[in-house]
Order: sequence, then C-alpha cells, then structure tokens
Amino acid sequence: MIDLHMHSKYSDDGEFTPTELIEQCAQKGVRIMSVTDHNCAKANEEAAKAAEEKGITFIPGIEIDCTYQDTNFHVLGYGIDFWSGDFEAIEKNIDDQSFQASLDRLAETQILGFWHITEKDMWALSKDNYWQGNWSGEMFAEVLLSMPEYADHPLLKPYRPGGERSDNPYVNFYWDYYSQGKPCYVKIDYPAMKEIIDIIHHNHGIAVIAHPGVNLKGKEFLLSGILDLGIDGIEAFSSYHNQKQAEYYYQAAQKNHIFFTCGSDYHGKTKPSIGIGQHSCPIPYTEMARQLQNTIKVL
Repeated sequence: MIDLHMHSKYSDDGEFTPTELIEQCAQKGVRIMSVTDHNCAKANEEAAKAAEEKGITFIPGIEIDCTYQDTNFHVLGYGIDFWSGDFEAIEKNIDDQSFQASLDRLAETQILGFWHITEKDMWALSKDNYWQGNWSGEMFAEVLLSMPEYADHPLLKPYRPGGERSDNPYVNFYWDYYSQGKPCYVKIDYPAMKEIIDIIHHNHGIAVIAHPGVNLKGKEFLLSGILDLGIDGIEAFSSYHNQKQAEYYYQAAQKNHIFFTCGSDYHGKTKPSIGIGQHSCPIPYTEMARQLQNTIKVL
C-alpha cells in the first residue's frame, strides 16, 4: 500500500506524532509513505528514522498553501531537502500572520452568533499544539460542538451524530464557514503558486497539486494555467475525490505526461472517517511504486 498524504502534530489540524503515524502505517501495511504537514517540514527527520526502523520507504514531504488566480491551493512537495531554510521561511511567514488571523476568526465566529466562545476556550484547546496561536476552523468546530450552551444550536446540527455533515464534523465545519469565500474566512497572505513550485524545485523536490477536486471545483479551467507554471504532478486519487473526479484528474495527468499520486489526507480526529491508505487508487502497487522510483530519486 502507498499513502503520500498525511499530517502529524506539526500541522495545526494533525493529531499524532510522526512516529505514531509510522506505527499506524506499519499496522496498515503501508510500504511507501510521506508526511506532508501544512507549511512545515519539521516532521520529516523523526518520520524518516521511524520509517527506516519499520522497513517503510519514506519520502520527505510538505504541503504548502499558495495562491493562483485569486484562488487558494495546496501544493505538495516530495523528495525535498527538508533541512533547507526555504521551508523555515515559509513556516515563519504563516506563523507571523497566524495569531492576528486567529483573533479575526474568533471575532467572525462570535458575529456568526456564537457569542460565548472566548480566547480562553481557544487557548485551552491549542496549548499543547505546535502552532499554539493558529486557531483553525476545525478547532473552532471542536470547541463549539463541546459547549453545552450550543447543544441545540441550529448551525451545529448538521455536524452532530446523524447529521448530514457528521462524517467529518470538524473539517466539514471548516469548509462550510472558514474556507475561502465563507462567512468566517480570514485572508492570509500566501505566496504565489509559481514561487512555491520554484522553491520545491530548487530544493530537489517534485511539486504536486493536492486534492484538485476540492480546490479546482467549479474552476477546472485553471488547470491548464497551473500546468504552465511547471507543476510536476496531480494528486488524482484522494479521499476527497469520487470515482469520476479521480478518473478525470488521472486522465489529465496522463494526457499531459506528468506524475500522478495517491493520498488519504489522514489527520486523525479532524477527519475521523478518513483512514490511512483511504484514497481508492485502482492502480496496482507495482505500477505506482515504479512511477515513484522513476520520478522521485530518493527511492
């Protein structure tokens, strides 16, 4: 099994340590994997050592927020030199903006009607996080859904057990209220996609557009321009993609003679219905492994 997209506690919405992720991969029979934390490469050293001990092939990775044509995207970087100061600079850019953005999200959440939520609530949840001052939409969901004051709040009903958005309640709440264009969205100044692709290439990596069925939904026409930027691959097989979307992006990769990947986007508690290896990739392991060996030189 191969899974090239998962998150550790070095992401603001990840649950497990890098070593714990490796242990879970070993239990699931994953043979090739990558940890791709949001805007942070720090998990790679620990994960690489733990993977070696378990006999798992580890590909250094990261997932970087960026923009193209006024739309937010995630670009995965594989086979990167994770010690590079370039990735520390990316992390610092996000960290420098995070706390003010968190306060702004809190204000927008209160305006939405949740007046009882406070800074104290958010600090209590984030105190053990690597990104302590970055309060994500998933974190707001976790706090709100735990507050007795909002047990019967109509906006939270879809995310409670049995509700239509209850399969992944925290991340679904994020997509519905905190993602780009939604009521509680707060703008972060992300780098341009072209800049991120160039940084990944400069650090000996391969740049892959993450879960395009989410970020390109309704904007599929942008794909041709993204290809022109020098993107190396498409994450065709993702837990976010239905069969039709997966086939569309797989064929797009084939047509344009670029790399295609598979990744679950496993986080733990923020996406409880998504497990390691859950990406529905029908391509045989041997073919995927051969493609990875030919593309990412660290294998």
